[in-house]
Order: sequence, then C-alpha cells, then structure tokens
Amino acid sequence: MKMSVLEQIIETYPDDTFLKADGFDSAIIGVDSESMRLIYSVIKCLDILEQDMSEDDALEYFLFNVQGAYVGKHTPIWCNDLFD
Repeated sequence: MKMSVLEQIIETYPDDTFLKADGFDSAIIGVDSESMRLIYSVIKCLDILEQDMSEDDALEYFLFNVQGAYVGKHTPIWCNDLFD
C-alpha cells in the first residue's frame, strides 16, 4: 500500500514534530524544509470541507477558521492552488 504524503514526510524527518490541521491530512502536499512547516493544498482542503457543506460555506469556513488561524511559528503553509 502506498504511503500518504504525511507518512512519507514523517519517515523522511523522524526527529521533527509537525503541527497538523485536524481533518486535513489528505490535503498535505509537502513540507517547507527550512521552517519545517507542513504545506497544504487549498483546493484539497476545500474538497474535504465540501463533503459536509456547500462550496460557499466551505470557502468561508476555510478562510476564517482554518487559513486565518495563527497557532505559532509552526502554523501550516496554505498553498493557494485555486488557479485554473
């Protein structure tokens, strides 16, 4: 079975601790090796939220409650990949 991106990151950096956004593990697309912060795809995060809410509600929730939350220097990086 193929490892998830998160599993690969943890295997590659076993001595580091990463701050994760709850419920968005499948939206992780990488890690910034300088700051050791996880990088999330905004599109993938919205897809996850849209399983339980409308597109507009998902975007509003994400912008204010997920992307807008600062939780210290290890706050995840949100890759704005909303471009067509």
